[in-house]
Amino acid sequence: MSDTSHPAPAGTAAVAEGHAHVDHTQAYVKIWATLVVLLIISVAGPFLGIRWVTLITAFGIAVVKAYMVAKHFMHIDLERKWILYLVATMLALMAVMVGGVSPDVMQHHGRNWTNVAAQEVVEKGLKEAPAEHGEHGAAPAHGEKP
Repeated sequence: MSDTSHPAPAGTAAVAEGHAHVDHTQAYVKIWATLVVLLIISVAGPFLGIRWVTLITAFGIAVVKAYMVAKHFMHIDLERKWILYLVATMLALMAVMVGGVSPDVMQHHGRNWTNVAAQEVVEKGLKEAPAEHGEHGAAPAHGEKP
């Protein structure tokens, strides 16, 4: 028998009849534990000293963690249409930014500026290159004596 002496708050009767109460705490703890394990793996990856393992653990796991956080904690899956628009807009704006900035950043001289630090690094590298390797530190050509 159920106790009906206390009336239920308004709106809860429909919820109680149609849906069982779901405790999300256990799911959130599992997701949190998964994120912690992935964090440990991504921190431990560079200690192996293998470049591709470092790249996979750094970037691959970061993408998985970002997806999990966005899906489970930001509830991205509830508003798919808007998320598609937001992601497309963000990617377009990133492309505009990279396209607008990269011509200046990838050069040592601009219209109103000079990248002195980059010039110094290049000049230092050219001076430190072994003289027997020819121009710009290149390796000797096939058949050429070093």
